[in-house]
Amino acid sequence: MTNGHETESPFRGTYTALVTPVRDQAVDWETLDTLVQRQIDAGVDGVVPCGSTGESATLSHEEHDRVIATVIRKASGKCKVLAGTGSNSTAEAVRLTRHAEELGADGALVVTPYYNRPTQEGMFRHFSEVAISASLPIVLYNVPARCSVDLANDTVDRLRDKHDNIAAIKDASGGVDRVADLVHRIGIDVLCGDDSLTLPMMALGAVGVISVIANLTPEWMKQLVDAAAANDMNRARAHNQKVSGLADTIGALGPNPLPLKTAMAMKGLLAEEFRLPLCPMAAEQRQAVDEALRRFELL
Repeated sequence: MTNGHETESPFRGTYTALVTPVRDQAVDWETLDTLVQRQIDAGVDGVVPCGSTGESATLSHEEHDRVIATVIRKASGKCKVLAGTGSNSTAEAVRLTRHAEELGADGALVVTPYYNRPTQEGMFRHFSEVAISASLPIVLYNVPARCSVDLANDTVDRLRDKHDNIAAIKDASGGVDRVADLVHRIGIDVLCGDDSLTLPMMALGAVGVISVIANLTPEWMKQLVDAAAANDMNRARAHNQKVSGLADTIGALGPNPLPLKTAMAMKGLLAEEFRLPLCPMAAEQRQAVDEALRRFELL
């Protein structure tokens, strides 16, 4: 199945990789509703439940399905829902993607298979199975630091050529060098997967971001993305100073979403609670989060 891919990707702008709030080790459904509403009120283009930031690796299958269903219900057409449906098992990724489509998700974010360390051919076959299993748009997700595999641009090109519903890629490879190739040679929409690289990636042709820090400051990220999309670089650079400064400061204090959820708890947005093997931050790092929030006038 080949396609000229003339149609514009449905995923552009600011998407927030939602945290999953936890209280007494159970998903806090009431707070999840509140967090989705907060994103809607900020005007984001979409939300992404059950990604890395959502601690999807520690959700049960039942919780995973219910989180996606809850977010879709709460979003109710007010913003798009890009459901995290990736897995290191192809069969499980297929099941999750089909289920997200049945629930009414606008698309599926599918991460490269982690732990298995497949070859490029293995990843091509994995994503192909997911793509043919459902008709909703698929966003590939490349994050080598978490998955220990790097989805090559040539493999993206093969997938893009074969499957009409592969709509975009979230690039969290840690650099900007491959973005121009993805945009101009392969013709696939790129969503930045690293908050501090949003502006340089968009300058090279990326169409938006799937953001971690937008859980904390959704308005800031939306202002940055909107300015960059409008090619208003003076305004974009001004917003980028705040966004990248906060993201880099918070992100350096521990693995995502540990410092982020700690910061959100300090602002009263959720309980300061995690699923093992993540655990509360040490006092010194926690103090650094507090200081960062005060420096950026968020407390």
